[in-house]
Amino acid sequence: MSDDDLLRCASEGDENAFNTLYSRHQGGIFRFALQMTGSRSAAEEVTQDVFVALIRGIGFVSSRGSLSGYLYGIAHKCVMKQFERDRRLVSLDEEEYPEPAVDATPLRDLTQTEAVEALRNAVLSLPSAYREAVVLCDLEELSYSEAAEAMGVPVGTVRSKLNRGRELLVKKLKSSSMRCTA
Repeated sequence: MSDDDLLRCASEGDENAFNTLYSRHQGGIFRFALQMTGSRSAAEEVTQDVFVALIRGIGFVSSRGSLSGYLYGIAHKCVMKQFERDRRLVSLDEEEYPEPAVDATPLRDLTQTEAVEALRNAVLSLPSAYREAVVLCDLEELSYSEAAEAMGVPVGTVRSKLNRGRELLVKKLKSSSMRCTA
């Protein structure tokens, strides 16, 4: 079933339809919130808030564009509220991220872990407007129009922020690798 079909069923009280929607979209919303805040507990709270808001407004969703755009838009607002409440959220805590699954030699494991950590640090160090565009478009693979809907900005602004965010990310990763080889 499509998201629209599931939304219609869920708005008529079908709990299984809502559970299916939750299963489809929960992971992406959680990853977005985690990448934006750097905190597993904040990401869990944002995810919960997004789906509570969906339950409350389920009858209005289909008239507002794509479900993904709607959910990420709510997540965006929830993340901004988290930032207002706790300015320390962007700091990385090693325990907040599970170790990546790797199946090889200890050297490959170490190299991959270091690369993932460098990327996490670089993404989290981006200014939040650029970080949001990078996370939505590059990590969560939303279209420009879905990201624009989520961010509440025109598509051109998303493209501009994404371009600038990628430039900053490349610079941060290059400077990080230069420090590692020096």
